[in-house]
Amino acid sequence: MISEKMKGFVANSSIIRAMFEEGKKMAEKYGTDRVYDFSLGNPNVPAPDEVREAIVDIVTNTDPVRVHGYMNNSGFEDVRETIARHLNELYGTSYGAGNILMTVGAAGGLNVIFKTLLNPGDEVVTVSPYFGEYRSYAGNFDAVLVESAADPKTFYPDIADLEAKITEKTRVLILNSPNNPTGVVYPKAVLEEIALVLERKSGRYGAPIYLVSDEPYREIAFDGVEVPWIPSIYKNTIVGSSYSKTLSLPGERIGYLVIPSCLDDFENVTAAANVANRILGFVNAPSLMQLVAARCCGAKTDVAYYDRNRKLLYDGLTSCGYECVKPEGAFYLWVKSPEEDETAFAARCKNEEQILVVPGRSFGCAGYVRIAYCVSYETILNALPGFKKVAESYR
Repeated sequence: MISEKMKGFVANSSIIRAMFEEGKKMAEKYGTDRVYDFSLGNPNVPAPDEVREAIVDIVTNTDPVRVHGYMNNSGFEDVRETIARHLNELYGTSYGAGNILMTVGAAGGLNVIFKTLLNPGDEVVTVSPYFGEYRSYAGNFDAVLVESAADPKTFYPDIADLEAKITEKTRVLILNSPNNPTGVVYPKAVLEEIALVLERKSGRYGAPIYLVSDEPYREIAFDGVEVPWIPSIYKNTIVGSSYSKTLSLPGERIGYLVIPSCLDDFENVTAAANVANRILGFVNAPSLMQLVAARCCGAKTDVAYYDRNRKLLYDGLTSCGYECVKPEGAFYLWVKSPEEDETAFAARCKNEEQILVVPGRSFGCAGYVRIAYCVSYETILNALPGFKKVAESYR
């Protein structure tokens, strides 16, 4: 018999992953060129050449004990120092190795910091729509995820609603910008308003409310849009990042936490995060990929590839009559469903045109679907006639 908690997790397992598996079965049935799978944020852009070159050099020329062995739970000190210096160059900060903790992807990092901060019954506030796994990550530690609505016109946080949702039980606010699923980037002015809310609430309740900034898409932004560095706006910010999207390495599971020294209770938080990394079973982030990350932390993925896809998909769908949020970052398009029940729309796309899109309720926001455009340009081009047929079927 499995645990009662796991029964709930199984019953509410990721729709995105289920659709990804469904897509593979459909490809076997119809052929890969006739199935248009926009379900999973799995980058189609190859990793930069620097990554391959670094892997070959490290495996060939570095002591195998260092390449494949254990290290401090927080990661190799020189790797953390290198990443800290890179961040300092970008954001004018003064981080050192002690401010960086290497993690098993951004997801591992979020679970580490939730383990560090949350007691049973604590609340984690987030802004909907949001990455659906936040529910599970909070539930892992018997905390409660509280949804705050976004402004339906901009999909920025609704400041009044956010303030109302923060209570004496709130321990963490988690934000994701560039946002999955909308592609929206939260402007500095909005983040400054949020910082003021958190400062007021922390003062009222006599305890810090930590802002956890989930940033795997930071480097994927378009049209010169600025992605603000939130720790410079609110001191009690912890950043979770990864190289899954920025270097097209999702399966390598390498990321990091940034824990600034100005954070309230910094010493205890960093000590606890190091222990959490171990006792959650990660022990440490993958050693080879830590070394690769240090070599390649300044490398860039081909954002122009995603931008080309973004323009093709957005222009193609809006010309068919779909209402879409124009993404400023990440690689997702957030599309209003032509009917109230977006699951029915998604089913029609799948059953009639072999197009896989993800219903918005997976992200805490019904009435929309998410389309991941981190696919080949040809996949989008070939899917557009099917999207058009579905749109016409509603007229």
